[in-house]
Amino acid sequence: MQELSINQNFSNIQLELLKLYSTNIQDSELMEIKNYLAKYFAQKAVSRADSIWEAKGFDNDEMDRWLNEK
Repeated sequence: MQELSINQNFSNIQLELLKLYSTNIQDSELMEIKNYLAKYFAQKAVSRADSIWEAKGFDNDEMDRWLNEK
């Protein structure tokens, strides 16, 4: 694979994705990669939210109160 010489204010993840997407892959493979990325970032968000939830001592009763606020 040809090495890209792009270095214009891209983050490290953007550079890696540019390298990846410089190759032609099947649409089905592209969808798989997109799904993996979405799942990865969704899991990170859930883990962070769980940490905050636990640190603040929230419970299901608290969530029920929030859901029933008017």
